[in-house]
Amino acid sequence: MTGVKICGLRRKEDIEYVNRYMPQFVGFVFAESKRRVTKEWAKELRDGLLPSIRAVGVFVNEDMEKVVDIVKYTRLDCVQLHGDETPEYIEQLMESIKDNEGKKIEIWKGIRVKNEDSLRRMSEYSVNAFILDTYVEGSYGGSGSVFDWHLAAFASEYGKIILAGGLNPQNVKEAVERVKPFAVDVSSGVETDGFKDEAKIKEFIRKVRQC
Repeated sequence: MTGVKICGLRRKEDIEYVNRYMPQFVGFVFAESKRRVTKEWAKELRDGLLPSIRAVGVFVNEDMEKVVDIVKYTRLDCVQLHGDETPEYIEQLMESIKDNEGKKIEIWKGIRVKNEDSLRRMSEYSVNAFILDTYVEGSYGGSGSVFDWHLAAFASEYGKIILAGGLNPQNVKEAVERVKPFAVDVSSGVETDGFKDEAKIKEFIRKVRQC
């Protein structure tokens, strides 16, 4: 079954919504964004999350020591790197961060998809999964735009695929059926006036689980 990640949580109401509808993953944004949260607030929100829901931290070109500090402080389960991080950076980070039981936590690499050449970059990285998002000039993600899913369908040869970019309750079922990703990632597609919408979260998850 395709998993669901609801990204950009920043209110206690958001935690209540995801605890009610149980996506596999939620995301806290630590990069420059209107959804950015401090590590202190992220920890408070994360503490209210049901144990079965995995917490992902989203970072863009962040200092490695800061990433490690936030991971440990907030007890993140996964790190999502959505910038220009090199394979060497990721390899070093993978050795530096472990969970409370001493196990390495997962690292996901964001790939901004413009064309087939964008996908070839995936072969350079050794990570647990890839987030495929839409390429937008001057942006590192979160644009809410859809890219060509035909490209995404071929990306699975490089590893686990998490499909992002412009997903919403109206198109996610088609996206899952065409791409067959490991998971789908949504933020603005389940918002109203810039805030998470309970009804949209419920419908998005319902549509994914119909597949």
